[in-house]
Amino acid sequence: MKKLMSCAAVALLAVGCSTAKPISVADEQRPSFAGPAGAVGPAGPAGARGPVGQTGAAGYALSGPAGEEGPAGPAGIRGQTGEPGRRGEIMVGPAGPIGPAGPAGAQGLRGDTGTQGASTAGFAGPAGRSGPAGAQGLTGDRGVQGATLVGPAGPAGRSGPAGVQGIAGEMGVQGSTAAGVSGAAGRSGPAGERGESGLTGAQGPVGGFARWTSFREFWFDSNKIDIQASETGKLSEIATYMNQNPSIRIGIDASRGDDLSERRVRAVRDALIQAGVPSSKIRSGAYGDKNLAQDRRVEVLVRSDD
Repeated sequence: MKKLMSCAAVALLAVGCSTAKPISVADEQRPSFAGPAGAVGPAGPAGARGPVGQTGAAGYALSGPAGEEGPAGPAGIRGQTGEPGRRGEIMVGPAGPIGPAGPAGAQGLRGDTGTQGASTAGFAGPAGRSGPAGAQGLTGDRGVQGATLVGPAGPAGRSGPAGVQGIAGEMGVQGSTAAGVSGAAGRSGPAGERGESGLTGAQGPVGGFARWTSFREFWFDSNKIDIQASETGKLSEIATYMNQNPSIRIGIDASRGDDLSERRVRAVRDALIQAGVPSSKIRSGAYGDKNLAQDRRVEVLVRSDD
C-alpha cells in the first residue's frame, strides 16, 4: 500500500514539475517589481482515517399551526341618552350709537414757540475701492526626491496534491423525536358593531339675567310729558328686541314718585304698547338706582322672566 502511494506521489510530482511554465526571455525583459513564483510544493501525505461520526442531535418539537380566528363579538349596547343642554349664555349687547357732538369750545390761547430741535451728524460715506493686487510671488524650490519603493515578494508556490481520502466514519445514532406542541390560540374576533347613539338630550333653558339691567332712557323737556321726536327711534328698538327675546320683560323706572314722573312713565308705557310690545311684559316701579334718578329722564330696564 505504501509502495503504491509513493509511486503515485512521485508520478504526480513529476507531472507537476513537467507542467511548470518556463520563464521566457520576454518575461525576463518585461519590467516587474514582483519576485519570481516559488517552486511547486511536494505532494501532501495520505489523510488519516476519519473519526467516527457524532451521534445525531435529538429531534426538536415543532409548534402546531395557529388556531382559527375567533368569531366576531356581539353588537355593543345602545348608548345612553345624552344630558340636557346647558343653560343659554348671556352676551353683553352691542354699544349704542355715539351721541351727537357738543358745541365747539372757545379757541385756546396761542402756544409758545417750541425750542429748536437738536442736530445730528450725517451718516459716514461709502468705503473706498480696494487697491490693486500685489505682484506674484517667486516659484518655490524643487522638493527632495522620494524614497525608493521595493517590489513585493513573489507569490507562494502551488500546493502539493491532496493525500488519499481517509475511511468514512460510522453513521451517528438517530436522534429521538418528540410530539409537537399545540399551536398558539387564534386571535380574538373583531369587535362587534357599535351600538346606536343615545337620544339627544333636552335643550337647555334660555339664558337670562335675574337683575334689572338698564336698556334705554328717554329724556323729556322741562315740565313736559310728550316724548321728543328724537327719542321715538328707541321705541322700535325696544319692540324689536322684545320680539326676538320673548323671555324678557320690561320695567319702567318710577323711582322719583312725583306726579310729573308718573305721567311720563305712563307716556312711555303707552308708546311701547303702540310700538308692538305686549302690555303683559311691561311693569312700572322702582327698578333703577335711586341715587341716579334725575328730573326729565325715564329709564327702561330689562330682565328675564322668573
